[in-house]
Amino acid sequence: MASLNKKIVIIAAPSGSGKTSITRYLLGKYPKLAFSISAATRQPRGAEVHGKDYYFISVAEFQQKIQDNAFVEWEMVYEGKYYGTLKEELERMWTAGQVPVLDIDVKGALHVKKQFPEQTLIIFIEPPSVEELEKRLRSRGTETEESLAARVNKASYELTFKNQFDKVILNDVLEDACKATEKTICEFLGW
Repeated sequence: MASLNKKIVIIAAPSGSGKTSITRYLLGKYPKLAFSISAATRQPRGAEVHGKDYYFISVAEFQQKIQDNAFVEWEMVYEGKYYGTLKEELERMWTAGQVPVLDIDVKGALHVKKQFPEQTLIIFIEPPSVEELEKRLRSRGTETEESLAARVNKASYELTFKNQFDKVILNDVLEDACKATEKTICEFLGW
C-alpha cells in the first residue's frame, strides 16, 4: 500500500496521558504533519466535529468497513466502541505530500508498526502515574464512575506495552513532553 518514502508518525498513550495536546502542538508548528482522522463508533464529545476530530460512523458501517478491509488498523477499544484508521485517510495525506500523525490506541500503534516497520515511528506518551491519569480523566467531567474505572484499568494494561515502542516520553510537564516528542519526530523525518 505504501512505498518506503511514505512515513507515518504515531503518538499513542492511555486516555488522559496528554497525547492529543502534544499532537495539537506538533500540528500547529509543522504544516507538513497532518492529523489522521480516525473512524469511531462512539458519540461526539463536547465540540467534536465529524470529519475533523473523527469520522463518526455506526457500528454496522464500521463492521462493513472491516469486512471490506478498509482499515490499516482497528480495535474495539471499549465494549461496543470501535476505533480505526482508514487506508484511504493515509493515502489522502501522502498524496498531498504530508506525513500522517496518528493519535491512536497502543495496540493499534503496534499493529501499524508491524505492517510498516521502516516507515513508522511509534511514540508512547507515559503519564506520571496511574493516579495522576485518573485525576486528569476525572477533571474532564466526561466520564461516569464506570467508564472512568474502565479507562484506568485499560491504562494500567496499556502501560505494559510501552517498552515495545520506539520512544517513551514521560508527560509530567506538558511543555517538556511536547519538546521531547518534537525532537524525536524531527530526527525520524530528517528535519
